[in-house]
Amino acid sequence: MKSLRLLLLTIILSTSSAVNAQDVDSLLLGDDLDFLINGDSLSVFSLIDSLLSLNANPHSQLAFRLGYNSNVIAAGRTLGIQNFGLTPGISYYHKSGLFADVSGFWSNDFDPSYYLTIASVGYSPIISKKFSMMATYDRYFYNTNTEDAYIPYKNAASLNTSFDYRWLNTGLTYSLYFGDKSVQRIMPSIGATFEIKKKALIKRIAILPAFYLLLGDEIFYSTEVLIPQTRQEALYNFRTYGKVFPTIVTETRESGLMNYSFTLPVSISIGKTNLLLTYVYSIPKALPSETLTFSESSFITASFSWLPAFKSRKSPWQ
Repeated sequence: MKSLRLLLLTIILSTSSAVNAQDVDSLLLGDDLDFLINGDSLSVFSLIDSLLSLNANPHSQLAFRLGYNSNVIAAGRTLGIQNFGLTPGISYYHKSGLFADVSGFWSNDFDPSYYLTIASVGYSPIISKKFSMMATYDRYFYNTNTEDAYIPYKNAASLNTSFDYRWLNTGLTYSLYFGDKSVQRIMPSIGATFEIKKKALIKRIAILPAFYLLLGDEIFYSTEVLIPQTRQEALYNFRTYGKVFPTIVTETRESGLMNYSFTLPVSISIGKTNLLLTYVYSIPKALPSETLTFSESSFITASFSWLPAFKSRKSPWQ
């Protein structure tokens, strides 16, 4: 079961790490928006982690969540602790392994403040106590002030695997972001799970430190104005491009290491509620042809979930 928890956490950090190494053609609307979104794939993780920890046999469950994302940024980043994001969401997990989630994103740093909705569906069969897999599809719905805002990636599909041995966890995630264009991400991870159970009103406390690498590709653009040196070159430019001084745009796809991330999540289960606190330290790395707009950063996310009681019913999959 621990492997599934690490697997879910990998999904969370795959977003938060990926966003720290983007340039003009980023996965989302821009670097600032990229950075804020990481605070909340916490919903499904918080939900399933609670079910697995409190029940020998996971059952179907609905969960309501409110997430908080601070932006404690280092190295000259313009956002400060006064800039924060809130993420309400609702999740449903079926004991067959199917799950769905809808999350909204609000930040006082953007206009409009409510800027994004993400709808997710997925399937996570429990193959064994040590090995888990998960397939997820995400759809991004943006709220912008301009109708002609260019958003190259509106979809994401991910396949995640995880293996654990005692307290040690390893994971591997592959993600494809697609729309008008497509980019890929590969994220290996290694982590640990430390649990404290049944302390007074607290049913369980879990500490899940982990280290992640992010590898992937990105599309970059460069422009060059062709300045003719002779009449022959000017005539060639006009006949070829329709202009004497044409602007040439070159597209280049680069791949390599994009990010290191260290995370320290703490999951606390009390009754039908769950609190997930996560500290993230991120070190972005530039790809060839890329100029980073920010450097090392750290931030804190929190997610409070309420899991209302469900009546026990026979599953239609049984």
